[in-house]
Amino acid sequence: MPTLIKSGTLVTADAVFESDLLIDGGKIAQIARKISTEGKKVVDAAGRLVLPGGVDAHVHLDLPMFGTVSSDDHYTGMKAAAFGGTTTVIDFVPQDKPSLKQSIDAWHAKADAKAAVDFAFHMNITRFNDQVAAEFPALEREGITSLKVFTAYNNRLRLGDAEIFKVMRIARDHGFLTLLHAENGDVIDLLVSEAVAAGNLAPIWHARTRPAWSEVEASLRGAALAAMAEAPLYLVHMNVAGEVDMLEYIRAQGLPVMGETCPQYLFFTEAHLERPDGAKWICSPPMRSLDDNLRLWEGLADGTLQTVATDHCPFFYDGTKEVTYEGKQIKIPGKELGQEDFTRIPNGLPGVGDRLLVLFTYGVAAGRLSLTQFVALTATNPAKIFGLYPRKGSLTVGSDADLAIWNIDRHYSNGVKVAKHRTDYNLYEGWELTARPERVFLRGRLIVDGERWLGKPGQGRFLKRKPGAEIL
Repeated sequence: MPTLIKSGTLVTADAVFESDLLIDGGKIAQIARKISTEGKKVVDAAGRLVLPGGVDAHVHLDLPMFGTVSSDDHYTGMKAAAFGGTTTVIDFVPQDKPSLKQSIDAWHAKADAKAAVDFAFHMNITRFNDQVAAEFPALEREGITSLKVFTAYNNRLRLGDAEIFKVMRIARDHGFLTLLHAENGDVIDLLVSEAVAAGNLAPIWHARTRPAWSEVEASLRGAALAAMAEAPLYLVHMNVAGEVDMLEYIRAQGLPVMGETCPQYLFFTEAHLERPDGAKWICSPPMRSLDDNLRLWEGLADGTLQTVATDHCPFFYDGTKEVTYEGKQIKIPGKELGQEDFTRIPNGLPGVGDRLLVLFTYGVAAGRLSLTQFVALTATNPAKIFGLYPRKGSLTVGSDADLAIWNIDRHYSNGVKVAKHRTDYNLYEGWELTARPERVFLRGRLIVDGERWLGKPGQGRFLKRKPGAEIL
C-alpha cells in the first residue's frame, strides 16, 4: 500500500514548502499540495519538518586499529545513523589484501549481511605501484569511484607526493574523485618521537605533536598537486581555520577542490584532551581552538565548505568492562590501551548518530545555518559529490523514499542512550537539544518509529556509483 506523508513542511537544499508526499514502490511518487488519502496509509506530518535522509560520506565501521577494532560494526553503526536521521553512509575499504578486488570483497563480507541502511565504499590507496594502477579501471565495475590518499601515517598509510600525483591523474582520467587526509607525516613523526623521549605521554600531546600548520601546509600541497594533475580533490575532516582560508584561496583560483568538516571540530578544543577523560577526544586530526571552531562555522555558512560528515570511528573508553547492546553483553578493548601512552590510544570518536541532532540545535536553531543549508551540507551536497544524487539526498519524484520526519520542538538531553552507538560514552552527553527525527524511512520502509527500531541487519543495499560525479 502506498504511504502518504500528509501536511508536512518539506525542506530541500533549495526551498522550504508545505506539501504532501506520496511513497510508492520505495520511491517518492508524487509531491503536491494536496494528495488524496484514498487507498493509502496516511502519516500525519502536520507541524513537522520532512527532510531527506542524511548522507554521511565519511564513516569507519568494524575498523581494526592498534590491536583492537572499532566498536560499531555495519549493523550497530548504521542503526545509530538511522536513529539520527541518516539513511546513507560511505565507508572506507582498507587496502590490506594483495589486490584491490580482494580488499573490496573482504569488506563486502563484513558489511553486506549486517548493513542497516544503504551504503557505498571509498577505496583507500595506501600502497601504489604499476599493479595497483592497472587495477584502477576495474573499480568502476565495483561501483567505487572515490580514492583516499594520505600525507600522514608514515610507513603505514602514506604515499609520497609523486605517488599521490599519479593517483590523481589516473583518477582524473576515469572520472574518479581523490580524497585527501592532509597532515605532514614527517613533522608529526619527529614531534611524536621527541614527546615520547621527554616522557610527555598524556592525551594532550596527541594534539601538540600534530600542529595545525602541518594541516594547512598539507592541504595546500594537496591542492597544488591536484592543480598540476588537473584533477578534482576533496579534503576530508578539515579542522583548522587556516585550512578554510586555504580552501577559500584555492577555490578563488577556480580549482575544483572541495572541503568537509565534522561536528567535533565545531564544538571541541585541545582543552578537552587535558581533562582526566581526555582520551575520549583523541582523533586524527585533533581538536583545535575556539577560533578554529568559529572559522569552520563561517566556512559552512558562506559556502567555502561543502559538507559535514563525521569520521565516525568509535572505541570504548574503558574496554575492560562489558556493555549491554540489544540485550547482549559485549566487551572490546578500547582507549584504555593507551592509558599510559597517547601513541597507543585508538584514534576515533562516535558521532554518526549525533551529527544531525547537534547541527540542528547549534546550527539551525542557533541561527548559524538556514534549513536549506542544513539539508545541503548533510544530505544533498554529499550525494551530489559522490554520485548518489538524485537517488539519495533529495526530495524529488523518482528519488529513493529516504526521509525523516522531524519534531523541531522536542527538548531532551542527548547521550549514549539517545545516539544508539555501541559505545560506553558520548561526546555530547547531557547536551540539551531541541530537535529530533520521530520517524525515519529507508526506501519507503519505516525503520525508526520514535524509540522503536523496526530495522534489521542486511536491509541496507550497496550503492554502486558511476564516474563523473558533480564538482560543487
